[in-house]
Formats: sequence, structure tokens, C-alpha cells
Amino acid sequence: MKLKIQFISFLLLIIFGFSLNAQEFTVNKLWASPDILTTSESVLYYADDHGLFVSCINGNPTDKDGNGFIAFLSTSGEIIHHKWFDGLNAPKGMGIFGGSLFVTDIDRVVQIDLESAEMVAEYQVENAKFLNDIAIDDQGVVYISDMGTNKIHAINNKEVSVWFENEEIINPNGLLMDGEDLVIGSKNGIYSVRISDLKFWHMVKDTGGVDGLKKDNYGNFIISDWVGKIQIVNPEKEAIVLTNLAERAMNAADFEFISKDNILIIPTFADNRVVAFEILKN
Repeated sequence: MKLKIQFISFLLLIIFGFSLNAQEFTVNKLWASPDILTTSESVLYYADDHGLFVSCINGNPTDKDGNGFIAFLSTSGEIIHHKWFDGLNAPKGMGIFGGSLFVTDIDRVVQIDLESAEMVAEYQVENAKFLNDIAIDDQGVVYISDMGTNKIHAINNKEVSVWFENEEIINPNGLLMDGEDLVIGSKNGIYSVRISDLKFWHMVKDTGGVDGLKKDNYGNFIISDWVGKIQIVNPEKEAIVLTNLAERAMNAADFEFISKDNILIIPTFADNRVVAFEILKN
């Protein structure tokens, strides 16, 4: 009889485990920006000015048309500078280091001075096809994902090189510095690469394609899939769907997570805005 009860309890855990996990978090919408952030692709929090940079493709993600721009918003969604910097092609991922904003732009990385909003350097990435996200380590090395070639490039002391590639990692997109490791979101899950020796391991499998990639305050990863789904994933837990913007006819591209406030800022791509949500742990 005891074994029967244990077996039934085990079945109930399997059946209801996801639902119980999903109740760990509540997501509340806070605000939405005006819909003038044309093809909004990525959001980056700038703590010094307590504001948000938003990269806007303003066209096709692969067209060199000069239509792309960077907007600057308040953390409550007001447009402070609609076109803080323009003349880009299809800007996507961004990172900040040493008074500069670094932005991917199809096959180059543009470095923009934060004070003057002027370009100070341009780095052409040889044979690049679809540069996407950026992560920057404490030494100022800029890591860049290329979805089109399955490579991770690096800019170190103004020199551009291929830093990492492995046939197992397909369509690398979201990047995240996690201590001494670079975490990579890809078509086939989340990988971690140790910077010192390039040893890598498959941290989270079966995630679906990963666009945005951040870490929350509880040791989990938050990921978006571009189509609209935002999930919390962990190597040791069932995935939790926080929200699915596809149900509101919105995408979920390369979002920002402001950890001190537990706030997600999500660029909605074809919906041309960013939307903020607060994540509450129950």
C-alpha cells in the first residue's frame, strides 16, 4: 500500500510539477512606449543616466540602407531622444564599456561616444553575415555573436578576431557574461564557454531558439525566443513561461532585465515599441 501511495505521488508530481513551478512568479505589465521605435530589436539599460538605449532596425534586418537608429528612453518609457544616433543599417545588440556604446550592425561593430553621441570607431568583421548580440568582459574585450556563420568574434585592443566556434553551437545569438564564462544562447540551447581555456558545456537543452538572454536574481536564466515567448530556465528545473507576447501580436526580441527592480524591458520588433513588465516571486 505504501509503495502504491508513493507511486501515485510521483505521478502527481510529474503531472502537476510544471503548474506548481509556474506559480513561483507573477508578471505585471508596467508600461508601453509609443510605437515609434521602428523594428525595435534590442534594449540596454544605461545606469549612469538611468535610461534605456533601444536599437531600431527601421527596415529589413539584413539591408544596408542607413535607416537604422538608436533611441534613448527614460526607464518609465518616455522618448527622450527618438534618434539619439542614426545612420546605421540594421543595429541589433549593444554593450557599454569605458564611456562608449558598442553596437552590432550586420557585418561591423560601431563604437559611439556616450557623451557626444558621435562615432569614434568602426570595426569591420571579416566574412560576417549576421552579427547579433554583444557582451563585454571586465577587461573591455567585446564578444559578438554571428548567427550567420556560427562564430563568436572578439574585439580586443582594437583587433578583431574569431574567438570561438564549434559545430555543436548553431545560430548563436544572445550573449551574457557570467563571472569568468561567456554564456551563449543558440538554436539548440544555452552553452557556457570558459574564457581562460575555451572549454564549453551544454548548460540548458531543449529551450528552442534563444534571442534575449539574461540572468535573474535567483540563479535562473531568462530567455526570449523572438516570436514572443519569455521563459525562465534552469539546468535543474522545468521551464516556466512568464509571458507570451505572440498572444498580443507582439514579438519578444533582445530584452533587458534591470535586476535591482526585477523589471523586464522587451523590444516588440514589428510592433515598434518596448514594453515593461515587473517580475514578482511569490
